[in-house]
Amino acid sequence: MGRKKKKEALFFNEVEVTGVAAEGKAIARMNDKVLFIPFAAPGDVVDVRITKRKRNFMEGSIQHVHKWSDERVTPFCEHFGTCGGCKWQHLSYERQLHHKQQQVTDHLARIGKIDLDKVEVLPITAAEETTFYRNKLEFTFSNKKWLPREVIDSGEPVSCMDALGFHVPVFFDKVLDINKCWLQPEPSNEIRLAVKEFAMSHGMTFFDLRTNEGMLRNLIVRNSSDGALMILMVFGGKEQGVIDRMMQFLSERFTRATTIAYMINEKANSSIADLYAVTFRGRPFIEEEMEGLRFQIGPKSFFQTNSKQARKLYGVARDFAGLTGLELVYDLYTGTGTIACFMTRHAKKVIGIEYVQEAIDHAKVNAQQNDIENCDFVAGDMAAVLNDRFMDKHGYPHVIITDPPRAGMHPKVVRQIAESGADKIVYVSCNSATQARDVEMLSDRYKLVRSQAVDMFPHTHHVENVVLLERIWG
Repeated sequence: MGRKKKKEALFFNEVEVTGVAAEGKAIARMNDKVLFIPFAAPGDVVDVRITKRKRNFMEGSIQHVHKWSDERVTPFCEHFGTCGGCKWQHLSYERQLHHKQQQVTDHLARIGKIDLDKVEVLPITAAEETTFYRNKLEFTFSNKKWLPREVIDSGEPVSCMDALGFHVPVFFDKVLDINKCWLQPEPSNEIRLAVKEFAMSHGMTFFDLRTNEGMLRNLIVRNSSDGALMILMVFGGKEQGVIDRMMQFLSERFTRATTIAYMINEKANSSIADLYAVTFRGRPFIEEEMEGLRFQIGPKSFFQTNSKQARKLYGVARDFAGLTGLELVYDLYTGTGTIACFMTRHAKKVIGIEYVQEAIDHAKVNAQQNDIENCDFVAGDMAAVLNDRFMDKHGYPHVIITDPPRAGMHPKVVRQIAESGADKIVYVSCNSATQARDVEMLSDRYKLVRSQAVDMFPHTHHVENVVLLERIWG
């Protein structure tokens, strides 16, 4: 195995890929450094061009393949390798599950300092559907379409630079024009392609992500298991003529849509949390059903994007909690109250806490429409709300369920959980690294007894993990 310099670039020849690591990249080791290689697979033997060099690691791209891994399968999407999503399409689904399970256990052992021989690690729960499983997708308009290298090198003029699709990794202002996406069932692709064609034929301006100019900014499509459909347009300005033409087109073309709405976002960022949604036609929300419970989902509501797997995830959390009907349960980071509502049939009372007031408002509606009376919801910053005064008022919990953002829990929240005296903690996480960090912080008072991963996002490196911690007595 050798290396050579070419045009100041560093090359490694016949590199054997040995595993997978953070962000779904494959890894190898060269000269005592970790080498990250996107879109490679364990078992590949490849020549690699180094694109990034740091003190402790390198990153590179495949230039030539000497041997393909046995783990590989043929990617099904024409956009694979450029689009930032579904980075594991080249791995068989069986191997994807293996690597996700390994990722979770590695984090628990290495970061959480857990002796896994003393933990019941259950097999990862596979997804029933590995394509068209999402209930929400957000597309971005851009007047700077991403162009393949061969198009740029050809020097040929490009007649149209407008695109509607997904951001390309690294380039914040470049959008990959999507022909067919395999993540959301139809009519998702039909809607996106029709909107783009109508916009271009009527001279509507696609958003410029550098100058923050242009009328068409985002398109969001949401669907439910029973066929409800929401189409949300986000406009970058207040040209009412453009807004009315587009919304009228959507209303007439997609009569099956149960909600057609729009927002105006003139800010420098793309967040819609603080924007007002105008319902152009239909109801201001769609609904999702889980085990007889119905949840309202508005244009800004958070809801798990894989409904079928969400049922399984919440089922695992409920099983781990082992409720008998006598417990007071705290549901931290409750969002719109889906987990809290799931627990109420098996608990004496559930209290959900969430920092987003609008989410709490939705949670209260969800509880009310499901005739749930043993559930309260409180809005506020978790680190400030969850304290002794709060527990003196509401009661000290027997069980705590926590489902924080990817960054995990604030150290103050971890300390307060440790001091709560709860018998059990059920920790649901979309980031097993920060979950393991928090578990280690709780280790003086709680022991990890069970863990189960649930695959919510096939063909990506993302995985949800649920752990059960029990109080150490004595």
